[in-house]
Amino acid sequence: MYTLQPRVCISSSRSSISPKAARLSHQKASTGKPYFREIQEHLSSKLGEASNAMNSTYQQLLDSFVDHTFTFKCQPLRPTESNFAPVDEIGEITRVIEIEGEIPADFPEGVYIRNGGNPLYGALQSVSSIFGQSHNIWVEGEGMLHAVYFCKSNNSTWSISYNNRYVQSETFRIEKERQKPCFLPMTDGNPPAMLIASVLNTVWCLLLLLHRISSVIFLGLSQTFWKCYMLTVEFVQLRFRKVMKSMSNTSVFEHAGRVYAASEDDVPHEVDLHNLSTLGSWHLGGEWKLPFTAHPKVIPGSKEMVIFGINAVQPFLTVGIISEDGEKLKQKVGLKLDRCTYCHEIGVTGTYNIIIDSPLTLNPTRMLRGAPVLEFEEESYSRIGVMPHYGDADSNHSAHSILSIASRKVMSKGISCTKFCDYGSKAEEHARPKFIGFAKLCLEEKQNIATKIDREDLIKVEYHQLAKNQFCSGVTFVPKAAGAHEDDGWIVSFVHDEETNISKVHIIDARNFESEPIAKIILPQRVPYGLHGAFITKRT
Repeated sequence: MYTLQPRVCISSSRSSISPKAARLSHQKASTGKPYFREIQEHLSSKLGEASNAMNSTYQQLLDSFVDHTFTFKCQPLRPTESNFAPVDEIGEITRVIEIEGEIPADFPEGVYIRNGGNPLYGALQSVSSIFGQSHNIWVEGEGMLHAVYFCKSNNSTWSISYNNRYVQSETFRIEKERQKPCFLPMTDGNPPAMLIASVLNTVWCLLLLLHRISSVIFLGLSQTFWKCYMLTVEFVQLRFRKVMKSMSNTSVFEHAGRVYAASEDDVPHEVDLHNLSTLGSWHLGGEWKLPFTAHPKVIPGSKEMVIFGINAVQPFLTVGIISEDGEKLKQKVGLKLDRCTYCHEIGVTGTYNIIIDSPLTLNPTRMLRGAPVLEFEEESYSRIGVMPHYGDADSNHSAHSILSIASRKVMSKGISCTKFCDYGSKAEEHARPKFIGFAKLCLEEKQNIATKIDREDLIKVEYHQLAKNQFCSGVTFVPKAAGAHEDDGWIVSFVHDEETNISKVHIIDARNFESEPIAKIILPQRVPYGLHGAFITKRT
């Protein structure tokens, strides 16, 4: 075996160099490489400082351009929309001192929590510029959690308290630190305005990207530094590291003992149920990099959770399965759809996922022809597909005959409480919906009253309608622990009275659905209308 050793050759018959020169040559050989590394590290450090300074300069230039070109304005509310106005954080858990009626002794201890948009700076925003106008739509607005705590004292008397708090997403923190709206609305408005908003929300500066790449190539830095540099370039392409704001304003769900706030434009954010602080984002170890549904479903019997996310490019819909402990993504498959359907919900049985392919679709290229990004295609098709939980991309079938496999597993009495709405007058085309009651669908019972429709197969429907000028949000079903029937339990909902400007929580006996609430909890402050709620039962 031969090894190469650095050495100085000296012939016994003829000295090629002097001993002094040999010593100098040895010193240079031994110190040359460390000296080069020192220069390289120093150069890298200075380049990093220059890069950071350049980043700051480009950020300031871009912010200045946005500030001088775009004018933010709060969207006004109609007189009938007063309870869509945002509220401040209450600051701490506050005890409720007034309850009408009586909370049942067998009602479970836990937390009733609801999510909903609560715009950070006074209202949803509209933006005007030389490119036209763009607007937030009513389902936008930073997420705020409203929680009612049900606790029993030692003598079994109820102690009720309330708290609220913003979901602290990354984009929420950005605008909070800057003390002003920063993200340009890109959901609705004039096509040029929406297009330029999507660009400015996304791209830092093409010149910066080109400058960085050319600098690296010119200097011929080491491969390791090149990889680090490209990682930095990947981040600076995004102005706020997000294409659009993380709303986290749609729903609340629990999995593996943890509670999450979710919306369909980002991954969920874990929440501390005790004080509603935000603990961080749920990325599943980096395995899920898509938007995350606001309505994941637990597979009956297995406790695994089915999730899905939509994307504007193929695959348009990706379905995944999270392990029972919430630590691992066990399945991830992109379905073969030919459009990005705005899939808000899926069904999950013990064996199958039920996919809804509706003609409400998302297509950013519509902006180029002056159409909305999100649009209902009236002339297009609707399909329902069924796939096994661990099926592949080819296992999603769109045949009506397959639905009989899943339909036999539908529960006999629906307690999902479909709401019906008050949209205001027909002239108010873009009025925000307000819900005036609930409906209970008894799927195995026939309607026994005369109807205008000559049908004998109509199912029985019961209604619980609120009083005049009262509207609800965040309804959920709380099952009775030892219930003998499917509808043994209670309906819980936030209710606001627009005449008195007082918000309450109504508790309704689901078995006596059309009767008056058995309890009404008067809250210490107004609760704006929101979206979905959940009841998190206390773990024993």
